[in-house]
Amino acid sequence: MTNPSVEDIIKPNIDAITKSTDASNTAIQELIKAYQELAARNAKNVMAAIQALAAVKSPAEFIELQQKLIKDGVDAAVRDSQHIAQLTNAVFTAASEPVKKRIEAAQTEPVKKQAEVVRKTGRS
Repeated sequence: MTNPSVEDIIKPNIDAITKSTDASNTAIQELIKAYQELAARNAKNVMAAIQALAAVKSPAEFIELQQKLIKDGVDAAVRDSQHIAQLTNAVFTAASEPVKKRIEAAQTEPVKKQAEVVRKTGRS
């Protein structure tokens, strides 16, 4: 059995890090886009709410509208936070998966090589 060269050892590690970096960059761009869309949507909603509140004709109508806006705002915040949490999870998963696979492979390679040596030599 020949000993692996330094390049044979390092190349899979570098490849895993490169894949991890590329996946992270893509996922982070998606997260940035989601935050930008969220900010734009929130700004639009605030302007619509201000206009709606300015157009009310009575205190009762104001209170009713205010309650609806609060409920809608809370519902939107929950939805948006769930979406952001999913994207954030995707970022970390994308970043860690290639490295995780490389670590798992590195842990099983010595066992496989030892088993092959044992099989070839008939030693246990």
